[in-house]
Amino acid sequence: MKRQIFAVAVLSAVLLAACGSDTKSTSPTSTSPATTLPSTTTPGTTPGTTPGTTPGTTPGTGDAKACASGKTLTAGALVIATGNPAYPPYVIDDKPETGQGFEAAVALAVAKQMGFEGTAVTWTRTDFDSIAAGSGTDTFDFNLQQFSITADREKVVSFSDPYYTSNEAVLGFTDGPGKNVKTLADLKKLKLGAAAGTTSLQFITDVIKPDQAPFAFNSNADAATALSNNQIDAIISDLPTALYWSSAGTANGGIDNTKVFGQFPVSAGGAGAAWGLLFKKDNPLVACANIALANLKASGELDAITQKWMGDYNNAPMLPAS
Repeated sequence: MKRQIFAVAVLSAVLLAACGSDTKSTSPTSTSPATTLPSTTTPGTTPGTTPGTTPGTTPGTGDAKACASGKTLTAGALVIATGNPAYPPYVIDDKPETGQGFEAAVALAVAKQMGFEGTAVTWTRTDFDSIAAGSGTDTFDFNLQQFSITADREKVVSFSDPYYTSNEAVLGFTDGPGKNVKTLADLKKLKLGAAAGTTSLQFITDVIKPDQAPFAFNSNADAATALSNNQIDAIISDLPTALYWSSAGTANGGIDNTKVFGQFPVSAGGAGAAWGLLFKKDNPLVACANIALANLKASGELDAITQKWMGDYNNAPMLPAS
């Protein structure tokens, strides 16, 4: 992602992706496959696109401000949640209030559409796993930290329409065991790891099906540490996170001497998760956020935000299934 710079020790789910916890930083806790979280990404979408709007809405014509009136936790105010800490490229310098970083910019653009700017917007911090499991969702109006929209999660929380879609990718040391990976099938013999509870771990267990049970880590930071210590051969993560790790350098939160060997096409089961704004289950504000996102898509503002912050983190070779 195109964001700030943090030391690897601080790097977490940001780089996360899609998707994993960004607050915990302990060693591997399990080698068991995670609960299956089927992706709802529209087949054939391109990484970085923002597919679809809720049926019945007309893109670019809704009044998100009128819709949001009286639906927030506090009248006239909006509380947005993100990770603790929040990482680049999603949030720069861990300061979401500045609007610097992909998700910080998306959040404030949605807020503005709904009529909230300046001091009317406040930020709070949450972990990833408990929120994705439906706990603590009454402390914010919406939350974004690369939450993948999945059928299992939709049983306990509600999501907006997607604001970003990312493919899964494989990262390893340039001269490591993954250097000869040319196809998805080549990954079967490697020791693979990913953050627990993510679509990346699901991709390993359901699609790659490696010879060895994958390592499930508490966070992306733990996965990075395990790779550095040669506990695993490669990490599976969302593509923006993998590309950031490989390019940023240790001083900026990257992993030196690593390479993204490739991303996985839809035909290989690799269409990454669509990320949505997360809400308390059945929150009526979801409809307002969908209007806001539709307006931002129709005006081209969402595409501009995506290109500015994520444009450098979408390109990697496509790996065929075999």
